[in-house]
Amino acid sequence: MANVIVIGAQWGDEGKGKITDLLSRSADVVARYQGGVNAGHTVVVQGQTFKLHLIPSGILYPNTECIIGSGTVIDPQVLIGEIDQLEELGISTKNLHISQTAHVTMPYHRLIDQASEDKRGKHKIGTTKRGIGPTYADKSERVGIRVIDLIDPDGLKQQLKWAVEYKNEIIHKLYNLPPLDPQEVIERYLAYADRLRPYVVDSSLKINEAARQRKNILFEGAQGTLLDLDHGTYPYVTSSNPIAGGACVGAGVGPTLIDRVIGVAKAYTTRVGEGPFPTELTDGIGKELGDRGAEFGTTTGRRRRCGWFDAVIGRYAVRINGLDCLAITKLDVLDELEEIKVCVGYEIDGEPCHHLPSSSRQFAKCQPVYKTVPGWQQSTADCRKLEDLPKQALDYLKFLAELMEVPIAIVSLGASRDQTIIVEDPIHGPKRALLDAQGLPV
Repeated sequence: MANVIVIGAQWGDEGKGKITDLLSRSADVVARYQGGVNAGHTVVVQGQTFKLHLIPSGILYPNTECIIGSGTVIDPQVLIGEIDQLEELGISTKNLHISQTAHVTMPYHRLIDQASEDKRGKHKIGTTKRGIGPTYADKSERVGIRVIDLIDPDGLKQQLKWAVEYKNEIIHKLYNLPPLDPQEVIERYLAYADRLRPYVVDSSLKINEAARQRKNILFEGAQGTLLDLDHGTYPYVTSSNPIAGGACVGAGVGPTLIDRVIGVAKAYTTRVGEGPFPTELTDGIGKELGDRGAEFGTTTGRRRRCGWFDAVIGRYAVRINGLDCLAITKLDVLDELEEIKVCVGYEIDGEPCHHLPSSSRQFAKCQPVYKTVPGWQQSTADCRKLEDLPKQALDYLKFLAELMEVPIAIVSLGASRDQTIIVEDPIHGPKRALLDAQGLPV
């Protein structure tokens, strides 16, 4: 039995959806603990692609309970659309549960998010414009609407009448946009409440009861470490805490409940939105990585910026999250390269820098220091065991593990569930050094 957190060890889009889906086969409960519809998890099963934004990836297993925790923000329209889509595809949502204390994204949140980002001009952050930041802002300002409020018709009418009128002042006077009709918003959200009411639970109680029954619990985050509100590359971050510590807050559990933390990192690095990116490739290799890796955002469709693997942010992710093993994804994207570069450190104004700067201005000055390693120039897509990998590919994994000082548990070689080498299942396997037979760190 193990309770495991899965986090992104880069800027998000690392393939957490696939890894969570793989680990969910050993999990009794999968709990999503933060983020909103700004996240997107793509899972490919037997040639069928599932794109999920709010519902945990574990929903594809019929006996796995899936919980959307209180740390998430929920857009009811999107969530209902996901439920309907899954049911149409023959995937039952009877085991889906929604936290009664999760906050709800409203129409005025989306309007304010879009208008605010547009108003920033050249200082824009790169938000998805889905209303996530304003929803979390209302949560902090203590004027938010929670799911428990959503399913209380009389209380919701009172709250929304005041809230819509209050937000209309901002929408109209600050952004010169047409005001919302309070009655239309109330009626629409009352209808959403009717659909979602059967799914609503006390999520913290449900998760802790599962833990007392010694069930395997998988905690699923959205985005990635470098987008964390407190520990990411601020201000180019999300509005919540994707790091491992956020799982305890967002799911409503104590830290002593957690057994392991697995970080997911691509074999290279990508980033969506604005902000410094030291290893970014703007040449043909960057385009090749983007094309071969199908680097387009699940939520926005935006092309992701691509670059070489960055061990500085990797080591930072290990420290901030307390990672004890890694899943390396999209190794196959590098198959055709003659040589591969890995960032082992930075220089700022000619001086060495071995740690991630907290200042975005300093981070923007970072110049990567590379080590070049040979590529393998042959397909890894059909490899299912470590010994199937070309020697140079195995050496590359060994090098990444040495730089990160964390062993590798899983290697992903494509989008499909079966295109994976599982060295150890972090839920059922013993907590020990991985890949030691190949000479990786003990």
